[in-house]
Amino acid sequence: MVDISGSLARQAWLVAAVCLVADLSTFLIFGPPLTRWDTLVVVACAVVADLALAASARLSGLVAAGHAALAVLAPLLLCTCTGGVRVPNNSGILVAGYRAGAWLRTPQAVLALAVMFAGLTASYLLGGGRNAHDWRLLTANLLTSVALPWLVGRYTTARRAYVAELEKQEERKRRNEREDVERAVADERSAIARDLHDVISHHVSAIGLHAGAARMGLTEPGEAKVHRSLIAVETASRSAMVDLRRLLDLLHGQDSGPASRQPGLDNLDELLDGMRAAGLAVRLTTEGKPSELPGSLDIALYRIAQEALTNALRHGDGGQVELVLTYRRTEVALTVTNPASPAARHEERAHLGLSGIRQRVALFGGTATYGMLADGAHWQVRVAFGIDPAGGQE
Repeated sequence: MVDISGSLARQAWLVAAVCLVADLSTFLIFGPPLTRWDTLVVVACAVVADLALAASARLSGLVAAGHAALAVLAPLLLCTCTGGVRVPNNSGILVAGYRAGAWLRTPQAVLALAVMFAGLTASYLLGGGRNAHDWRLLTANLLTSVALPWLVGRYTTARRAYVAELEKQEERKRRNEREDVERAVADERSAIARDLHDVISHHVSAIGLHAGAARMGLTEPGEAKVHRSLIAVETASRSAMVDLRRLLDLLHGQDSGPASRQPGLDNLDELLDGMRAAGLAVRLTTEGKPSELPGSLDIALYRIAQEALTNALRHGDGGQVELVLTYRRTEVALTVTNPASPAARHEERAHLGLSGIRQRVALFGGTATYGMLADGAHWQVRVAFGIDPAGGQE
């Protein structure tokens, strides 16, 4: 980051040095020789006055008064018999007037302007020459040397303040627009959450209640399969309500806590138990050394396994389902193989959940393959994701 304060200080000293060189050069060319003591005094005062132009902004009033005093001192010390005395700090007066107009508050700036007007007027009247005898020339010189730089300083400050105010207004406008957008998003999310609650949770709860009532009404021993199916419906409806409440909390911007976090690979056993309760024979095999995965990838793998097993339950022929989770150094893979029903062997579109699997895999830059195996009797879904050996996804 650029050192602004240091840059400003260097520029202030450069301005002071340029004024000093310009004033001394002009004075020494047209003024009296340096062999006289009074000339040396005026030159020394001019050096001090011009170097003071690099002083702090809060001293601008004193610097302007000093230049006005020097303008009066020169004709008092030097001889005016040769047609007038030249002001030894013409450039310094211009810069001092600008500083007073730009950096001082209005009362102090007006006072500094009055002091400079008085000092330069006295200098012209005491110095003799045309300025002392022609009020038109005197007025023009006062306007040029004092009023104009002072007004330019005031204008510069006012314009800087105006630009700063415009920038503040623009920033406030952008901030208000962001807040409006965030508020609109929050309101929309709340509306979606209310709709989800009103439309979905009622029906899911009703499904669970009716399944429970039907299960308790079963009395025949041969109805065990129906009993298991109803238990699976109850379990699935309760799980759906848990996920629904978690999503509602997210839409409301609330932290639902670790108790209701999204499931991951650590919850595969619970998922498999639910599938077995629904009548799906499934076996899990883990190959390689399990590694820590990013939370989002862990959730994605769980959801892909859930979708693939659901497809196997819906479209399989009821045989053994093999779920293989493979960990390698730079890859994690999930493979689900299930016997295909006769209808699925001829119509791959029966697996409606494949679209969701493809979307999840594409989100993480993985690969997905699925289709009928060479034996013509088994359907397989396989997904793979690259991982960083140091931990995390590539």
